[in-house]
Order: sequence, then structure tokens, then C-alpha cells
Amino acid sequence: MISVEERELIRRAYFIDHKSLRQIARELHVARKTIGKALASAEAESYKLSTARRAPVLGPYKPQIEELLAENKGLPAKQRYTSHRIYEELVLRGYQGGESTVRGYIGQHRRERRRPQVFLPLEFDPGSDAQVDWGEAIAEVAGIRQTVQLFCMRLCYSRRTFLMAFPTQRQEAFLEGHVQAFHFFAGIPQRIAYDNLKAAVAQVLRGHTRQEQQTFVAFRSHYLFGSFFCTPGQGHEKGGVEHAVGFGRRNFMVPVPKVASFEALNALLLAQCLADDERQVTGQPMTIGAAWELERAALRPLPGKDYACCVTKPVSLTPYSQVIFESNRYSLPADKAQAQLVVKAYPLRVDILSLDAIIASHPRCYGKDQDIFDPLHYLPLLAQRPGAFQHAKPLRRWRETWPAVYEQLLARLQAECSDGQGIREFIRILRLHQDYPAQQVEEAVNRALEHGCLHADGVLLCLRQLTHPEPSLVTLDLRGHQHLGHDLVPPDLQRYEQLLVAGRR
Repeated sequence: MISVEERELIRRAYFIDHKSLRQIARELHVARKTIGKALASAEAESYKLSTARRAPVLGPYKPQIEELLAENKGLPAKQRYTSHRIYEELVLRGYQGGESTVRGYIGQHRRERRRPQVFLPLEFDPGSDAQVDWGEAIAEVAGIRQTVQLFCMRLCYSRRTFLMAFPTQRQEAFLEGHVQAFHFFAGIPQRIAYDNLKAAVAQVLRGHTRQEQQTFVAFRSHYLFGSFFCTPGQGHEKGGVEHAVGFGRRNFMVPVPKVASFEALNALLLAQCLADDERQVTGQPMTIGAAWELERAALRPLPGKDYACCVTKPVSLTPYSQVIFESNRYSLPADKAQAQLVVKAYPLRVDILSLDAIIASHPRCYGKDQDIFDPLHYLPLLAQRPGAFQHAKPLRRWRETWPAVYEQLLARLQAECSDGQGIREFIRILRLHQDYPAQQVEEAVNRALEHGCLHADGVLLCLRQLTHPEPSLVTLDLRGHQHLGHDLVPPDLQRYEQLLVAGRR
């Protein structure tokens, strides 16, 4: 084959310079047949095999491969011949070539017979439809690099997208993602499309019929939107949100976010979603934010209160002032312990309730067999049993991270007090954390040590001085008000006596 440049030389020599075929062949060292092809067309020819390449090893087995691939059509979808299984079958029949050769032939065979997929372009009315999907991304949360689950909801008309990160795809996270998305959109779409995910679908039945999860049905009833579940394996039926998940992962999660908590990560994602309102999608006449302003009026209004996206479970108190939920042990205040309690587990926190009152709240743990302590919960018990201070597990964990000044205060209290009174006084100081921020308590302890106030009342006085500083006294300058600077005549108090005399009459 000759290049396009060589064709041009031949054509110029013949049509412009009017050279003969013999002269062109001699000067350019090409055959007359090649010159004829160049004169017939200026476009380069694609290379075509005149005869099929020889395959001395695989060739005899090609009919058998095609026979196994044809057999696949009648087998169950999850029990069909894979390329590796076909290779093993050929080896049993005497094949001595490589597996990669078999894989290459099967791939070419499938590509030649695969029909290209085509899809209908869709258009949605304002407020009519939204799509929901999950995705995964990597983030560093509280110093731990981990895979986070991204909940994504996308309005089909305006293409406005909401993303929220969770540690899990459990149902309570799935529902909480909806609630926050509805607030972000300032309304509810008429219908939402989903995959057949377990948080919503208990069982896939014939056609588009689904047996739905009861909690999801109650949630949908609360917000009054309709649901649509895609055909299994047909992700293109909600291709808009699948694209949005990838777009968000590439644009909102790069570089890998390093945050202190999931709350901080979600604040970052929310800011990115708001900034995305300024983007104009290719082929659309306006920005995402402008289209959402048009769509907003067509969304259903939000109900008066949000759905409680939590798992509610009755629990019993353990002897260590804890309740057990999903194998993890959560503490509650020792002075508020009740025999029968209720846990409400939200995606990112766990509340412990007695009747309707929340008596403790913790970040939710997704590990196994973990103790989640709040050391303040055990201070009333330690005040009664100061001898257990050194070995109390919640305090030992807190002690690993509390400020060094606390150790200084504890050492001085123990040196100056006897019979456990120093420990009791120190526990009274620690209980100030129940009413004041940790940073203020630390600063107050520093001031108390400087002034030698080694007791809880002294630390409390320093705290009050920090939170309610005394106003500075201002000296009045009376030089511009001469009439106020003269000595005043004191009042005659005897006149008040006249009032007393008049009152006796």
C-alpha cells in the first residue's frame, strides 16, 4: 500500500506535469498497477485480507467454539459458558494453544454478531420525574481512608443534582438521602425512578410488578410521590442519574477529600452541588440553576414535618449503663438509667430514649462488638466510687486525649487532699463539661492553676469570668460640661418626714 502523500505525487505528475505512466513508474519506483490505483482515487485504501489468516492450532477448533457459543443461548443467564470455561473444554478435546488466543477469537466472534444498541431521546416536563442511584467513592474521614457510599438524586428536567455521602447503603441512609434531596430541591418530584435495590424492593415479580418494602411504602405515602423500577439489567432506563454519579465522583471528589466527619464531607458536597447550578449542560438553552427555578413551581410542596429515617428498636440496660444495638454497646448517663429503653438509629447517629425523651446520643458505629462511651455518663457513678477512678474504662480512654493541664491539676489535688477527696473534687471539675465547651473548661483550669484555686468552685469562677467578663469602668470627662462640675446641694431629707406624718393622719 502507498501513502496519501505518494498518491498525491503520482496524481500531480500525471495530471499537472503530463508525464507518461512509464516515466512516473521509473522516477517514483512504483508499479504501473499502483499508478492506476492512485489515478483512480486520491483516497487511501483500507487494508483488506485477500484470504483468511491461517490458524494451524486454533483453526480446527473454531467450529466447536461456535457450537458452544450457540449452546449458550439456551442456557440460564448465570450458568453459561465463559471464555475460560470454553478454553478448558477445548483442552479436554486436545487443544494445545494458549487461552489468550481462545479469548481473542471469542471476543471477535461476539463483536461481529453484536447488534449496536440504540436508544430513544427523552424529554421531561418540569417537576415530573427524578432518578435515584448509589455510587461509591474514596474519602479520608477522621484520618481513615475508606469507601463511602454516594446517594444521588437528579431532577430530569433541570438536571439539578444532589449528592450525599453515607457509610452504608442501608434503608435509613437511603431514606435520609431522599429527605435531604427534597429540601435541596425545595419540593418533591411527581415520580422517581430506581434500580431494584433492596432498600425499596423486597422481591421482583413479573414485568414491572414489585413487592415493595413496607417502610419504603410508608415513606412514599408520607411524601406522596410515585415510584418506577427499571427493568433488571437495563441501567440505561435511568441513564441520567448514572451519568450524574460519575460526574460527581470525578468533579466533587477529586482530589480525595480529607475531612473530620461525614457531616463535614456532606457540607463540602452540598457546596459543590450549589456551585454546579452555574453549569450549562451541552445542548441546553440555560444553566442548571435557571432551569431549576422554572421547575421549582411544578414540584410538590414539602410536608409539615420530615419522615423519621431511623431504625427503632426496644433495648434493655446492661449492668455497665449501656444498651446493645447491632452488637455495639452505647453508654447512657448512670443517673438516668432505666430498665426499658428505645434506640433510634439514624444513618450517622444513635439516640437512646426513655419514653419520648432523648437521654443519650452517639455517633453511629458500623463496626462490630465496639464500646462507644461518653465518659461524662459515668461521672455520677465515679463520684460515689472514687476508688475506681484509675481503672474506669471510659475515663482511661478519655485520659488518652484530654489536655495535659488536667494531669497537672489531678496531681496537685491528689497531693493536697486525702481519702479520695482530691479525686472527688477533680470529678466535680470534669462535670463542668456537661454545661460548658471543652475549650473553655481547659482555659478555666489553666487560670485556676495560675491563681492557686485548686477546687471546682475556683474553676467555675474562672469559667464565669470567661463567659461573662466584667465591663471595664469608663472615667467621665466633664470638662465640656462645666455646669455639672459644681458642688451640688444635698437634698433636705426632713421633707420626707412630712410624708410619714401625713400618712398617720
